[in-house]
Amino acid sequence: MTRRAVIMGTGSALPARRVSNADLAERVETSDEWIVERTGIRFRHIAGEGETTATLATDAARAALAAAGIEARDIDLIVLATATPDQTFPASATRVQAALGIDDCVAFDVAAVCSGFLYALQVADSMIRAGAHNRALVIGAETFSRILDWEDRTTCVLFGDGAGAIVLEAQQSDDRGILATRLHADGRHNELLYVDGGPSTTGTVGKLRMKGREVFRHAVVNLAAVMEEVLAVAGHASHEVDWLVPHQANARILSATAKKLGLDPARVVVTVDEHANTSAASVPLALDAAVRDGRIKRGDLLVLEAMGGGFTWGAAVVRY
Repeated sequence: MTRRAVIMGTGSALPARRVSNADLAERVETSDEWIVERTGIRFRHIAGEGETTATLATDAARAALAAAGIEARDIDLIVLATATPDQTFPASATRVQAALGIDDCVAFDVAAVCSGFLYALQVADSMIRAGAHNRALVIGAETFSRILDWEDRTTCVLFGDGAGAIVLEAQQSDDRGILATRLHADGRHNELLYVDGGPSTTGTVGKLRMKGREVFRHAVVNLAAVMEEVLAVAGHASHEVDWLVPHQANARILSATAKKLGLDPARVVVTVDEHANTSAASVPLALDAAVRDGRIKRGDLLVLEAMGGGFTWGAAVVRY
């Protein structure tokens, strides 16, 4: 038996405001047809007054704790993946900690953009396997709407806000929990997807910039490769996978990645039509949606994957 990090519960949170493609067409030169054809996106949620990365993360964490049947006071680790923190410092994870009423636990943020949740998952998994912690909240949360250029129709239609969370618990198991993770980064591609500001450069938050065609090409190749890699490490084959839970960036990327891996499209969890790209929140949001609607069941073999700015990318094999 091996000490593993097992997912005990999932949760998510979305801003109250739901924005359709038609709503966006009133603001920028675009149309529902143009957006759906190129991305598969139909709706996204946009944070309003009083809604921040930390408040969404807290709501998602509460939902995950309730699903797990675990009290907040029993959590001894919080890892929050985000590229849009409430403040430059302290970490938004500490704001979640305080909101949950946890007096003392390890709490910090991880910044790997859309791959952030996979990075946070590996960090928490490693700390649990090492025996340093027993119960962790792993959260992906973003308010990307606040770093968008709302005059750039090629990017502002792609993103939304939200948060997803899971509760991990240390258990002795041979084949349950996080079975394998693999992460990568290649900083040579900074100019393909980045934010043109920051405390150390411009002293401003900046706005998101992206060369979509180039990002698409890298995403399909990198994601298929890392999924094959992580499955090999876990000792499983693609035909054994019950569900692929991918980063929700673009419906065409999801389709191309599944095809390259030889996965049945019906086994791919798709929420990009309802949530758009929520960066680090997209994988846990999709996971929670599929758990709550009954598609993902205990014992299912899952592959989680994501790629984001940096480039960073990664995947995990999980026995739910």
